[in-house]
Amino acid sequence: MGDKAHTHPGAAGRARAADRPASVRNVVLVGPSGSGKTTLVEALALTAGAVNRAGRVEDGGCVSDYDEIEHRQQRSVQLSLVPLEWDGIKINVLDTPGYADFVGELRAGLRAADAALFVVSAADGVDGSTRVVWEECAAVGMPRAIVITHLEAARADFEEMTRSCAEAFGADDPDAVLPLYLPLHGPRTPDGHAPVTGLIGLLSQKLFDYSAGEREESEPGPEQLPLIAQARDRLIEGIIAESEDETLMDRYLGGAPVDVRTLVQDLERAVARGVFFPVLAAAPAADGARRGLGTVELLDLVARGFPTPLERAAPRVTTPDGTPRTLRGCDPGESLVAEVVKTSSDPYVGRVSLVRVFSGTLRADQTVHVSGHGMADRGHEDHDVDERVGALSTPFGKRQHPVPHVIAGDLACVAKLSRAETGDTLSAKDDPLLIEAWEMPDPLLPLAIEAHGKPDEDKLSQGLARLVAEDPTMRLEQNQDTHQVVLWCLGEAHADVALERLRGRYGVRVDVVPHRVALRETFGTKAAGRGRHVKQSGGHGQFAICEIEVEPLPGGSGVEFVDKVVGGAVPRQFVPSVEKGVRAQAAKGVAAGHPLIDVRITLLDGKAHSVDSSDAAFQTAGALALREAAADTRIDVLEPVAEVGVLVGDAYVGAVMSDLSGRRGRVLGTERTAGGRTLVRAEVPEIEIGRYAVDLRSLSHGTARFERRYARHEPMPAQVAGKVREEARGGA
Repeated sequence: MGDKAHTHPGAAGRARAADRPASVRNVVLVGPSGSGKTTLVEALALTAGAVNRAGRVEDGGCVSDYDEIEHRQQRSVQLSLVPLEWDGIKINVLDTPGYADFVGELRAGLRAADAALFVVSAADGVDGSTRVVWEECAAVGMPRAIVITHLEAARADFEEMTRSCAEAFGADDPDAVLPLYLPLHGPRTPDGHAPVTGLIGLLSQKLFDYSAGEREESEPGPEQLPLIAQARDRLIEGIIAESEDETLMDRYLGGAPVDVRTLVQDLERAVARGVFFPVLAAAPAADGARRGLGTVELLDLVARGFPTPLERAAPRVTTPDGTPRTLRGCDPGESLVAEVVKTSSDPYVGRVSLVRVFSGTLRADQTVHVSGHGMADRGHEDHDVDERVGALSTPFGKRQHPVPHVIAGDLACVAKLSRAETGDTLSAKDDPLLIEAWEMPDPLLPLAIEAHGKPDEDKLSQGLARLVAEDPTMRLEQNQDTHQVVLWCLGEAHADVALERLRGRYGVRVDVVPHRVALRETFGTKAAGRGRHVKQSGGHGQFAICEIEVEPLPGGSGVEFVDKVVGGAVPRQFVPSVEKGVRAQAAKGVAAGHPLIDVRITLLDGKAHSVDSSDAAFQTAGALALREAAADTRIDVLEPVAEVGVLVGDAYVGAVMSDLSGRRGRVLGTERTAGGRTLVRAEVPEIEIGRYAVDLRSLSHGTARFERRYARHEPMPAQVAGKVREEARGGA
C-alpha cells in the first residue's frame, strides 16, 4: 500500500468519484479530545488536494471545527463530514468529538460509517473510553485501523505505543494489531530527540522520506535492514494467520517465498473483514510542505483496505406498523431507504439533515416518506409523513457543493426537511420503511431552566423543540410535580453547548435554576382533625363541619378516602365535597408544600345547616380538617429513591461503592461481566445523584456508565428533611 503516484482532482473529482457504491469509503475517526483527529483531517485534506497549504478550503473556510461554539470552546462538539477523493475513490471522513459529553455525535458517526480509524496520541496513550468504543465496534464486526499521532512529542515512542495498542485492542489476538510501517528518524537534536522524518514500509521494504516537504521514496541502507527484518516477519505471519488461503501458512513456514502482492491483497481482505487491525503513523505537514507524514499511506489504506458500502450488512428494517422487511442490499436501483444521522440548523437555509443512503437513490425535489421512532420520553414526537426533499449538497467546511442525487452507500446533506429528526428514516413514499433504531445513551444530568424575560418566554418552547430535534441524546421534560422545564444532558459541556445554542442560534435567553426532585409527604402516625367553616355575612352564610381520621398506609398506596358517617351527620350530597377538599389539600401538601401520599383519610362525623351548607363550604372544611390533623402529628418528607446500576472497570469498583455509600446509597450487590467490568447495583436517593453523571466520569476516568430508574418514595432522614423544610419556608 502507498507505493505509487496519486492525483488530486479537487471538488469536481469528489463528485464524480461517487458514481457507484464500490467507489465510496465511509470512515469515522474515533479518539479522545486532544488526540489530533481534527488536525489529521486537515492533513488528509491537504494531501488529497482539497485544501491549500494554509489549511483552507479551495473556496474559503476551514475543513473542520468551523462552528462558532467550537471556535470559542476550542474543541469539537459536533460531527463533521469531510469528503475527499483519492485515486478515484470518494472517502467520506467523519470527524467526531472526543469529549464524552458528545458521544451522541460519535454514535452518529459510527452509524454512518463502514469502518473506524482510531486516533491515538503517542504522548497520551489509549484511554478507557476509547477502549470501550473499540469493544463496541468489535461487537458488530466493524473494520478498524489505528493511527498514532503526536510523534513530535518529546516522550513519544512509536514502538512502545504500538505495544500499548496491541495490549488495549488485541485482547483476543495481539498479533492482529501490528504496524505496517516503522518510523524513520532524522538526526538527533541537541536535546537528544530524534524527530520522525519518514516511514519504512515493512511489506515493500522502501523508505518514504517526508523531510523535504514531499514524499520521496528510496531503498533502505544495509544498517536499516536488520531493523526491518524482525518487524516484517511478525507482520507477514500476522497477515498469513488471517489469510483465507489456508495453505499459505504451510508454504511460508516451509520456506517458500510469498509474493508481496499476495500479502497486500490478503492484508486488504483481512482489514475489510475486521480481523486485522493495522497500526500507522501520521503527522501534519510542516510549513511549506504539501503532504503530512504518513497521510499518503493512510489514504491508501482507507481506499484499498477499508470495505465498500457493498460489504456492509444492510440495516434491519420494518414497515411503520412493525412488519419485518429485508433490504436487498446497497443497490442504487432499489427502493429508497436512507437515515438521518445528524440534524442541524442553518440561519439561511433552515434545518439541514445529514443523510446516509443505504438503498436506492435520493434525488433533489423528490417526495419521500419520513418515519420517526418517536422517543416521546425525550421530547421527540412520533411522525409518519411525506415530505419534499430540498436541495442536496456535499458539505466541505462552511460551504455546500450542490449535487443532483445521492446513491446508495454515500452521504450528503438535505435541506428543508422540516419534520425529519436525527434517527428518522427516509424511504419511498409508496413503500414506507423504518430502520431499526440505534442505541443512544440516556442523558442523566438535569438542567432546570427558566425564560430570562417575557420576550424569551414566547420563543422558549420553539427553541427547545428545535434543540432536541437536533440532538437525540438530549431529553426535554416538563415536570408536572415541580413545574420545572428540565433539559436532561450528558454532562456539563453538553449543557453549556445547549445553552449557547439556545442563546446564539435561536435567540432565547434562559436562566439556570436549581433542579428540584419530586418530594412527597405522609403522616408518621395516626391523627385526627376537625374542620369548621362557619361564616355569616348577610344573605346565605357558609356552614360546614367535618371530623376526619388520618392514618399512614404502605408505600405506593396513594390517597384513600373512606366514608364512615352514620345518621346523616354529613348529608350524602356533601360527602364527595369533603373528599374533594381533602384531596385538593393533599395535592398541595400539609407541611413543606409537597403532595401528601400513602394515607387513608376517613370521614367520621360532621354537621350541616339546612340553608348555609354548600359544596364549597364542605370542600373548605375538609381541607381545614386535614391541616389540623397534620398539625398534631409527625409529617415525614418522602424522597424518591432510584435503582442505580453502575458498570465500571474492576479497578474502580471499590471507589464506586464507597462513593455510593457516601450518597446515602444502599449497595445491593455486584455482578461480574465481560471485559474486566463489574455491575454494581444500589438504591440511592435521587436528590444525591443529580450530578452523578459528572462525578462518576471523574471517579472512573471516563470508563464507567450508569443507568437509573425510579423505585419508590421513602422517608428522608430527619436532618435532611429539616433542611428541606427550612428551604421551603425561606422560598415562601
